[in-house]
Order: sequence, then structure tokens, then C-alpha cells
Amino acid sequence: MNSVLLQTVRGWLREASQVAVLTGAGISAESGVPTFRDAQTGYWAQFRAEDMATEEGFRAHPERVWGWYMHRRQLMVGVQPNAGHTALAEFAQRHPGRLTLITQNVDGLHQRAGSHGVLCLHGDLMEDRFLDLPRPCCHPDTVEAGTPPHCPRCGNLLRPGVVWFGEALPLAVFDAAQQAARACNLMLVVGTAGVVYPAAGLAHSARAAGARVVVVNTAASELDGVAHAVLHGGAAQVLPALLAL
Repeated sequence: MNSVLLQTVRGWLREASQVAVLTGAGISAESGVPTFRDAQTGYWAQFRAEDMATEEGFRAHPERVWGWYMHRRQLMVGVQPNAGHTALAEFAQRHPGRLTLITQNVDGLHQRAGSHGVLCLHGDLMEDRFLDLPRPCCHPDTVEAGTPPHCPRCGNLLRPGVVWFGEALPLAVFDAAQQAARACNLMLVVGTAGVVYPAAGLAHSARAAGARVVVVNTAASELDGVAHAVLHGGAAQVLPALLAL
């Protein structure tokens, strides 16, 4: 990590009245969270990832897909937030109203580290929602156990609360993320390759609106060309040093 560049970015951070942070899989990988495809081992290796993460795949094989997500939840047992997650949460606590945290991750580690109001672009692995538009009889507290659980009155299935391939991002969440990107003076892009849109487009929006963009990553990313500075290193190493203000 370049110490001179780090101090420059710390100066930018001090000047910024609004900071937006976009995090990706890299920060979670430092806690040992397997990526979507890394989790496809053993029995699950025989299935295409796309068939386990689409509405069509769920409707065709609800028991199988539900089991896959229960497997992924089980992989999270014992995984803890790392120093990068904690540094973001503590900065926000020291500077109320100054930081907006946007994540592509679905693992909930930011929330467990103490961050509030996290904008989860791709949903939450640990939450469920109904597959079809809920009827008056559909209520999460009265679902009947099964694989997957379902409404005992109409049979509406519960599904994982994540964004599947081909689905739009949650509109209100993405609108809030876009507003934060356009309003910030500094955007940190942490642990993402910058290839998944529309999430990666937030960095472009921030730069177009006049913000400084800083990439924090262990390897080159597609957003390095948008950045005013690139800090090479893991989030657990860089963020505590950067955010200790």
C-alpha cells in the first residue's frame, strides 16, 4: 500500500461532506465467504449456476433451489465481519449522516459489523420473500414448513430474498444508491471487479457529478480508469488505515 497516496486520499476524505461506499465480493472474501460459484462444490457441482439463480429454475425445481440456498446459508455459519467491515461501521458512527454504504453483497456482514441503513443492491441471503405477489392470506409468520415453506392457504412459496439473474434491482434501493452517488464528494469502491451493472455504473455517476473516486482492491478492476486513485490492498488492511479519522 502506497503510504503517500493513502495520506492524499485521507485528505480527500477529511474534505468530503458526503461519502458513498460501494462494496463487492472482495471484502467478504477476506472473511472467508465463498463466492456464488465457489459454493458449488460436491453435490451442487452438477448444476448450472444459472439454474440455481433464476425464477424459472426455482419454479421448475423449488425443492432443489431452496436446498441450494440453505446450503449457502450454512456456509455462513461461523463467518465473521473483518476489519474492513468494522472500519466502515465505526466511521459512520463517528460521523453521523456523512457516509452511505452501498453493497453488492448478500451476506449481511456489514449489518453484523454495526452498519445501519445499508443499501443492499442484490438483496439479503438470510431473508425470504414470497415468490408471487402476496395475497391477504400470505404472511411470513404463518407459513407452513416445507422445502420450501409456503402459505398454507394459497400455496405461495417462499423464495430467497436475493436478486436473481434477469431480475431488476430493488427500485427504491437503487434509487437511493444513485442519489448517494450523485450527491457525494468522494466515492470509495471496495473489493469489486466493476463488471456487474448497474452497480458498477454508480462509480461513473459519482465521477460525472464531480466526486473523487477511489478504488480499493487487491487486483486491477474495470473501474480503475474511472478512479482518481487506486489503493492496492485488501479492505481489511486499507480501510482501517484510511478511515481512522
